[in-house]
Amino acid sequence: MWAPISTHLVPIWHCTKISHYVPLKNNPFLHCSSPSLHSPAPSLLHRHMATQTPRLTTAVVLTLSILLLASTTSYAHNITRILAKHPAFSTFNHYLTVTHLAAEINRRQTITVLALDNAAMSSLLDKQLSVYTLRNVLSFHVLVDYFGAKKLHQITNGTTLTATMFQSTGAATGSSGYVNITDLKAGKVAFGSEENDGKLDAVYVKSLVEIPYNISVLQISQPLNSAEAEAPTAAPTLNLTAIMNKQGCKAFSDLLIASGAKSTFEETLDGGLTVFCPPDTVVNGFMPKYKNLTKAQKVSLLLYHGIPVYQSLQMLKSNNGITNTLATDGASKYDFTVQSDGEDVTLETKVMTAKITGTVKDEEPLVIYKIDKMLMPRELFKPAPAAAPKAAKQAADGPEADAPTDDSEDQTAADDENGAIRKMDGGRLVMILLSLFLGLIFF
Repeated sequence: MWAPISTHLVPIWHCTKISHYVPLKNNPFLHCSSPSLHSPAPSLLHRHMATQTPRLTTAVVLTLSILLLASTTSYAHNITRILAKHPAFSTFNHYLTVTHLAAEINRRQTITVLALDNAAMSSLLDKQLSVYTLRNVLSFHVLVDYFGAKKLHQITNGTTLTATMFQSTGAATGSSGYVNITDLKAGKVAFGSEENDGKLDAVYVKSLVEIPYNISVLQISQPLNSAEAEAPTAAPTLNLTAIMNKQGCKAFSDLLIASGAKSTFEETLDGGLTVFCPPDTVVNGFMPKYKNLTKAQKVSLLLYHGIPVYQSLQMLKSNNGITNTLATDGASKYDFTVQSDGEDVTLETKVMTAKITGTVKDEEPLVIYKIDKMLMPRELFKPAPAAAPKAAKQAADGPEADAPTDDSEDQTAADDENGAIRKMDGGRLVMILLSLFLGLIFF
């Protein structure tokens, strides 16, 4: 009786023993239990395939898994880095950061940014819009669909409407958050607000960056007009101490109120304010030192935890160096140094170093960060003892070996071209997959 070797890719035989055997080459069929069902007798090829089936299955599953992983690999983009390579768009880049649109653009996929050069931005800034209104206007220049240069000239029926980020916020009424894109032929493509009765304000100039179908950055000749986007937008109401109370910084908030430093923070808020807030456990542990300070020193210490400008996390990372604080006053410097290392941002005084551990609130013009220590200025506290000179250590331990060269930064810069993470070369990926597949079959 033939027994099935595997249930994968090979038929199952349920055959009965016959009274006599006929040479297989002359009778390729066995008599099976059902008179109407005959199955070919398993050949050597069938047996070989059956023994190879687990390997084949493993190879196929592994190959498909790798292909699926490769197909789902997506580009990550950073609009700030992309535009940093184009100095003529520095003003546009700056206001994307100030209005917080840069972070929103980086979080989205399938998007098109209609970029304005410095001259075009100058005409927009001449309108003296508030930062909140400017955010709406710039978000009207961000399309929530992908349009490369080629797609612009292949628009079905020559015209299309597409939604903008301004429309997606819910602030736009009706179709006022849509942009009309029209192919004017002869190489020209025009853009205009849907609410402007078909009037086209700007034309396509050139493509700056295209990462299909993730992000496209296209230059247009001038700003798009939108009465809805340019409508005055009220500033959000921000209660500094109430925000801190809800986010684990109540002890620090109480000190601001008790010392009277709160008023200085609030007076600075409208023009931009960055606050570094230690959590309650840190403040409570610092209280013995705090109580030894005079009233004026307590105020200076608390003001030392604020910067009189708005500084997003990206700004802190890119603008390392000495920073003045709310306590800075003539001869009393009360400054510290901002340093970044990858995603980590630290604040270094001559006494200690604190690290930013999270963001409590980030809404222009206010940003509040949590830090892991109370900031201690050198004007109020003694610097930590200097470490032993490195030369002395080398004399004791012997000459220090040359450290290996670290080219990771160069590699990162190369991999981050146009702000995108590059995929594996297609040919190399195919060869690796083919080698895996063949190896699992024949070995």
